[in-house]
Amino acid sequence: MQHIETIGIPRGLLFHEYGVLWQRFFEELGFRVLVSPQTDRAVFEAGEAASVDEVCLASKAYMGHVAALLDGGQCDALFVPSYDNGDVRAGFCTKYQSLPDLVAATFRDRGVKLVTMRVRSANDRKRTRGEFIELARQLGASPKKAMHAYKAAARAQEAADAARAAAQQETLRLLAKYRKVAAGDPTGTEQAPLAILLVAHPYIAHDPYIAGDIVAAIEGMGATVLFADEADHAAAFKRSFDFSDTLPWLINRQLAGAILQMHEAIDGIVLLSAFPCGPDSMFDDAIMRNVRGVPILNLMIDAQSGSAGMETRIESFIDILRFKGKQGYLDA
Repeated sequence: MQHIETIGIPRGLLFHEYGVLWQRFFEELGFRVLVSPQTDRAVFEAGEAASVDEVCLASKAYMGHVAALLDGGQCDALFVPSYDNGDVRAGFCTKYQSLPDLVAATFRDRGVKLVTMRVRSANDRKRTRGEFIELARQLGASPKKAMHAYKAAARAQEAADAARAAAQQETLRLLAKYRKVAAGDPTGTEQAPLAILLVAHPYIAHDPYIAGDIVAAIEGMGATVLFADEADHAAAFKRSFDFSDTLPWLINRQLAGAILQMHEAIDGIVLLSAFPCGPDSMFDDAIMRNVRGVPILNLMIDAQSGSAGMETRIESFIDILRFKGKQGYLDA
């Protein structure tokens, strides 16, 4: 493989799931890693211009991150992996399988150079480790250095995931505490806090350009936002089989399991998807039909939609939850 000193990583799609792993892995191998900046209007519009109309909003944003790294001219190559469907209960949308080919074809006139690999089953740790070690070997690392790099990267990703899950558990603990205070107030003036579970792919939920206004609108109404993707991944995946034995997508499984885990601790669910996501169109419908006992607001965002209409829907949803909390409505 050609001489590489700096590897660029687009801040989109699975970066929000595995970004710590990827960045630490290459740093342990001795490479300089450059991550593209946060999504903004310029990044998104560049990605939209480079994409066909039919791909989802998140894919367009990803292409904008690729373009931003190429515009910067500081990277010798970009890391664009392919995540496969080797596990029929823990697969990915087909865009993840084809992503290296799509990036190479889209930016071929700009001489894009890729560092890539194929992850056949992301839930199979032993197999995934072997695939990362093989990539390190192709980049010139010794077997010992490759193994050290992967282990350090895996530990870093696990620590980051555990920290997010622990922080969310602490938030749930505090919410339960404040609810007890409100319930025990003899004057009835204490208002119980509202907990809203945002159910969305991490590249939607944690991209400030895509979902920032929606999170801000919920918090602006005085509600606490919990993120389904920040639940313990292994526990949520296991719990997801209580929801469906056949759901084929890993991240959607984690989201479904998180809903079941936190069902009793939340006041409402906001399902947030990017148009036209195929997996989410099926997943969201299944959630709407089968999750009972907690109100759900289903939102779909696309490149043309503004936030004003969604903010109005969010305000109405939270007003309804508060009225319901005062026994203004009877549960169905």
